[in-house]
Amino acid sequence: MTLTLDGINALDEPGFVAALGDVCAHAPWAAARAWASRPFATVAALHMALFNAVRGQAPAARLAFFNAHAGLDAALVTPAERARMGQLCAAYRSRFGFPFILCARLHDSAGILRALEQRLKRDLASERDATMHETFLTIRQNLADRIQGASGNG
Repeated sequence: MTLTLDGINALDEPGFVAALGDVCAHAPWAAARAWASRPFATVAALHMALFNAVRGQAPAARLAFFNAHAGLDAALVTPAERARMGQLCAAYRSRFGFPFILCARLHDSAGILRALEQRLKRDLASERDATMHETFLTIRQNLADRIQGASGNG
């Protein structure tokens, strides 16, 4: 379903959540919170409202948001890379307490594995920041898919 910004601004809260509730994976509550910031002058403003709804949560709620993600699908890498990705994802979850989150659409399979390897070396605070940045990118990509004329915004 492709929407326009004017159409989104005209939606009531249930309609807004129905239209954008899955833009922040597993968090329709983020759309419900962002709705209160309408009207949005730009898609970038909508993007920030959605992102800020996630970012503004208490640390435990952000951790729950991260943990609602299933992690990366092994289909994103070649068959020869799947075992390595599984090992790295398991190590990541063990080290940080949440799954590896990456805006996979912006990477090829080698880039996904490289990011996993690099991010495993970080400290927890840096990794939480990186995960929020990947959430920011994912929301932007999801909005670009959903809203007419949104590509390049956000």
